[in-house]
Amino acid sequence: MRGFAAVVMLQGHVFHSFTAKEWREGSAYQLSQFIGGMPPAIFLFLTGITMSFLLDSLERKGLGVYARWTTGLRRAGYLLLLAYVFRFQLWLFGQPSSPWTDLLKVDILNCMGLGLGLVSVMTLFDTRDRARLSALLGFALAALSPLVSALEWSAVPGFFRSYLAPDYNYFSLFPWASFLAFGVSIGSILRLVKSEHHERVMQWLAIAGLGSILGARYAASLPYSLYNQSEFWLDSPALTFIKLGLILLLMAFGFTWNRYVIPQGWNWLRQLGTTSLLVYWVHIELVYGRWFWFWKENLTVSQTTIAALVTIALMVGLSVCKTHWGRVKAWLFNPDLPPPEPQVD
Repeated sequence: MRGFAAVVMLQGHVFHSFTAKEWREGSAYQLSQFIGGMPPAIFLFLTGITMSFLLDSLERKGLGVYARWTTGLRRAGYLLLLAYVFRFQLWLFGQPSSPWTDLLKVDILNCMGLGLGLVSVMTLFDTRDRARLSALLGFALAALSPLVSALEWSAVPGFFRSYLAPDYNYFSLFPWASFLAFGVSIGSILRLVKSEHHERVMQWLAIAGLGSILGARYAASLPYSLYNQSEFWLDSPALTFIKLGLILLLMAFGFTWNRYVIPQGWNWLRQLGTTSLLVYWVHIELVYGRWFWFWKENLTVSQTTIAALVTIALMVGLSVCKTHWGRVKAWLFNPDLPPPEPQVD
């Protein structure tokens, strides 16, 4: 799932950066940007799943509530630190034209860090209760988003507002952190269920995902609303549950694909998924930095498609180098050796 999200993210950013303005009204560009809105939700959801696995493992080892809570907070702090290191690198490489305010931009890593700090409160409960309460937290974050958006934020400094209030330019806590909470809930369910029952769980998740999409789509089409003010593409709970439904369907599909289609061996999507943070970091600099300034908003759809394919291939190569650097280095400095064959970690 993480590798698939990385591919969708890569093509979306390449199209956003390189496609000429006269081609941006076409269906190819619109489709690219439409599906490009899914990766942040997938990344947040999967971060919630890994967080739930960690908390359940600590609980099984007998660690107390305080130890589990501080572990969750440390992971949240690490992601926040990483977010600012990332912003600093982009700001530094963008000199002398990058303003200092770029350091304060709230990106997906910032949302992950703050969101994990919030869901760390779930360490107060065991895995069974965590599954229920995290789902309720996710629902609350989604449902409150239009209300938070409608608040008067003019007196609040922009830095804090961008962390909380829905905004088209930032990844705010509302509603994006809801995907983290839903990930913790689903991950907790997976830890409660025996491995031989995972297939049945995936069937139910696929049904739940389809129901979430249809139900949210129907609710969005109603002529009345519970909210006095709400924008579908910004803070609508319906959009959140449509994305959640798509994630659950993708999760069930990924489970089926890995179990029955490619059960073992190397796979380039899995490879990307193991180094998604590195891929995210490097490709942002390549695509939005000054390295290929002559292509910015200057390519046709066909040329941009080729650029996207090349970028994906480069990121797969970078991922292989990261996970198998010792063997790659030995091959580079000893050409008589056979090239390294990717292996599943």
